[in-house]
Amino acid sequence: MAGAAGSVSGPGAAGGDGDDSLYPIAVLIDELRNEDVQLRLNSIKKLSTIALALGVERTRTELLPFLTDTIYDEDEVLLALAEQLGNFTGFVGGPDFAHCLLPPLESLATVEETVVRDKAVESLRHISQEHTPVALEAHFVPLVKRLASGDWFTSRTSACGLFSVCYPRASNAIKAEIRQHFRSLCSDDTPMVRRAAASKLGEFAKVLELESVKSEIVPLFTNLASDEQDSVRLLAVEACVSIAQILTQDDLETLVMPTLRQAAEDKSWRVRYMVADKFSELQKAVGPKITLSDLIPAFQNLLKDCEAEVRAAAAHKVKELCENLPIEGRETIIMNQILPYIKELVSDTNQHVKSALASVIMGLSTILGKENTVEHLLPLFLAQLKDECPEVRLNIISNLDCVNEVIGICQLSQSLLPAIVELAEDAKWRVRLAIIEYMPLLAGQLGVEFFDEKLNSLCMAWLVDHVYAIREAATNNLMKLVQKFGTEWAQNTIVPKVLVMANDPNYLHRMTTLFCINALSEACGQEITTKQMLPIVLKMAGDQVANVRFNVAKSLQKIGPILDTDALQGEVKPVLQKLGQDDDMDVKYFAQEAISVVAQRLRKLDFPDKDSEEPSTPGADKSCFLRPTGPGECAGKFLPRMISRQKETERLGWLPRRQ
Repeated sequence: MAGAAGSVSGPGAAGGDGDDSLYPIAVLIDELRNEDVQLRLNSIKKLSTIALALGVERTRTELLPFLTDTIYDEDEVLLALAEQLGNFTGFVGGPDFAHCLLPPLESLATVEETVVRDKAVESLRHISQEHTPVALEAHFVPLVKRLASGDWFTSRTSACGLFSVCYPRASNAIKAEIRQHFRSLCSDDTPMVRRAAASKLGEFAKVLELESVKSEIVPLFTNLASDEQDSVRLLAVEACVSIAQILTQDDLETLVMPTLRQAAEDKSWRVRYMVADKFSELQKAVGPKITLSDLIPAFQNLLKDCEAEVRAAAAHKVKELCENLPIEGRETIIMNQILPYIKELVSDTNQHVKSALASVIMGLSTILGKENTVEHLLPLFLAQLKDECPEVRLNIISNLDCVNEVIGICQLSQSLLPAIVELAEDAKWRVRLAIIEYMPLLAGQLGVEFFDEKLNSLCMAWLVDHVYAIREAATNNLMKLVQKFGTEWAQNTIVPKVLVMANDPNYLHRMTTLFCINALSEACGQEITTKQMLPIVLKMAGDQVANVRFNVAKSLQKIGPILDTDALQGEVKPVLQKLGQDDDMDVKYFAQEAISVVAQRLRKLDFPDKDSEEPSTPGADKSCFLRPTGPGECAGKFLPRMISRQKETERLGWLPRRQ
């Protein structure tokens, strides 16, 4: 290949020989030798184009050997190469020649960088499916054997991921050799190799015959689960799920459960954490009988583990564990064997444990029924609603609908609603924001009458909150409530209260009125918007604060499509024209934008307005408001200031506009 490379070391060489077909490979070689990593990376990503230009035969005889010889590069280049080769079968002549791709991928599977090796193994697994059984034994299996017996741990770790894809289609003699190689890797001197073998143990067990699983895989599992390295032992727990799905109940009890009991009490918290994290899968795999006799006691120990990470992982699985218990006797098991430990976790010292429990505990109400929920679970919910950790409170609120379905709105309002109201007035604004986001959900569950009585005043109070994010969320909340309760409710309950804020001495609250009108106009419809909201907006056009005035222009632009022609022509247009002559540059700009929209609306309604003061297209006459007054000044420099002030008003509305 070195000679071939030399003969085509540049485009000129190809041209000199009169063979233009060598040009692509010459370009590739040049770019692969370039000092710029990005150029080398780009050339690798164009391999498919190069291969098409060369044809399948020259790709096999020239391109692939060259790639195999040059696998000494930056990791990102090698990663791209490993990915490309996984989809390269069609460029080398199809499945009959898939084995040609093995040499470069074998080299990539031995490099030091883990990500590159993993991608090479992924590509090899994909290519193995395109081998015929004969080609698999002739080319792929020898590759696996070479990797498995390599001097460096990198090749042996890569081999672990290839056994399961070649085993099912191999002959019995080859299968015995493959199992022997896997056994050797499971007892390798290097912990990294044992980790790789443990991570693939379950996958390999699924393709083995049942007798081989019992005679060979189970002993390997037992050894790995008692390995001196906890990183190996925790991976054996994952394999336990796959092995348990294969074996019968009797075999499970004698072959697997002793090792699993040992893992649940392992001295390393990481192993116990893995048991807790995989508990639902283990429960389904071993069946109800072993769950009741072995897993429930193990779960109790995990819930009171000395490490918070283990308790949190176990708490996450409480609901799934209870759901998967046999229906007959499930309530008794939960009440007697699970609930006492849950009660202790509610007052846990670690906030992550309490948060994990809060995210699932509400789901127990549908399993235990109304009576048990009211008597045993509601006190726990109430305690968590009053927890000092905001995330715990939020997780409870977000799952209230589960409890409402079981105990009904009356019981819910008497027990939990006072705590929710308290949270709605919390000193931390993020807690208040979380309550606002769940208010439409609560409103739908509680009904309009109950909402008006208990929660309406809260929603209105949020509109004058000192934090802009709360006011913005409260505005969106009103729109969702109107969509849920209807326009008649909005006209009688919400709109009057919003419009009163237009006379508030605080300009931020007056701006909130405009934001509310923007949000409510579409939901309320033309009649309410024209009769109740429009007069207030027009009146605010004379506000002393420029921020309010340019938001009036934006509001008129927003509600313009909803209004009829008479209102646009007789009321909106004169006000916008007046704002267009305002002293403040931002007010002028937004007024001009609104005028353009209103003019388009009028033309669509067949009432074109050809007044010279009004531009025919958006922004057509914008320069009359942006034109600099001083000599040599450029109008364009004013735009960033206006845009930034607009964003400031929307995102940081609580800041004073001027000193």
